[in-house]
Amino acid sequence: MCIEQKVTEWRQHIHKHPEFGFEEFETSAMVADLLESFGLEVHRNIGQTGVVGILKCGDSDRSIGLRADMDALHICEKNDFSHASVNEGVMHACGHDGHTAMLLGAAHELSKSRNFDGTVYFIFQPGEEHGVGAKAMIADGLFTRWKIDAVYAMHNLPGIEEGKFVTRPGSLMASESAFEIEILATGGHAAMPHMGTDPIVVGSQIVLGIQTLVSRHLSAIHETAVISVTEFKTNGTVNVIPSSVTIKGDTRSFTDEALAKIEKGIERIVAGHCMAAGVDYKYSFNNSFLSTINTAAEAGYATAAAIALVGEENVNGACEPFTISEDFSFMLRQAPGCYILVGNGVGECGGTALHNPFYDFNDRILMRGVGFWQKLVEQQLNK
Repeated sequence: MCIEQKVTEWRQHIHKHPEFGFEEFETSAMVADLLESFGLEVHRNIGQTGVVGILKCGDSDRSIGLRADMDALHICEKNDFSHASVNEGVMHACGHDGHTAMLLGAAHELSKSRNFDGTVYFIFQPGEEHGVGAKAMIADGLFTRWKIDAVYAMHNLPGIEEGKFVTRPGSLMASESAFEIEILATGGHAAMPHMGTDPIVVGSQIVLGIQTLVSRHLSAIHETAVISVTEFKTNGTVNVIPSSVTIKGDTRSFTDEALAKIEKGIERIVAGHCMAAGVDYKYSFNNSFLSTINTAAEAGYATAAAIALVGEENVNGACEPFTISEDFSFMLRQAPGCYILVGNGVGECGGTALHNPFYDFNDRILMRGVGFWQKLVEQQLNK
């Protein structure tokens, strides 16, 4: 069986048997067993269900880390092809099955060719979707147990022509943070609002005030951000002014500095309005993902490897940033590196959006991914 058939078979098997974050027991075992069959040194259960495969060649102390994510989503798949999910309510709707298969293919080919001088770390990560897997592997010593000079990751993206690559130096993807505000008032009778305090009025002022953070407190040029209020709940009813209001929302930004300004700015607005109205509040701000910031040199290396594979006309090394988020951002705080996107296709073949019950990874780009990893390793760890 040729390598393309093997990679396709691996991809479709993983798609058919999806597993949620930190529950990737079958996927993890499959990955580890295959890596061992290729002759790699394999470490299991890194960050719970993560796997690290190590391939050394030559005498150089240079190294490179290549990361793929393995987890699926809690989505009911609506596809009816033969490799559709058999695990009810769980689906590979983001292409992590393809990412894992491509990195396995690269490990297979590099173990045969050995056309490099140094060490390659093949990192198979659990729990990406909720921003916990990278942190778990880091906490388990990913960057302290092993010397990883630079780390790279790749993700498919529907809407980009199949097999084309895009990346950029600096912030490629945004951070994602969730905030929750609880306004604690006395409430009262709707006919006698002067007898109590009204958290709905205060909450409405806060919602409007939060919108001024982006328009009046962040630079329109250097600190692009999005703040969205997504929930506004009360414990009131038709003739009762509530005693509490809960406001929840989501923020995205491209720098750590903007993120810090947003976190402090929201609380400043909340505190000011609540003090003026004589009510109390609780505030929490949870950062799920940092902004994905590519280092300039490594973005250049990734771009060069992609150009060597598919030609300059099929690579954009200075794309616009995306407001989606990725927990590979935490690994990029540990070592220099680059995150690159490969087109999954447009229209009916590969164009279905991520996290959609009809999504499927485009098998025609599998060998592009395998080839990219090979080129990157051979160029970075050249003999």
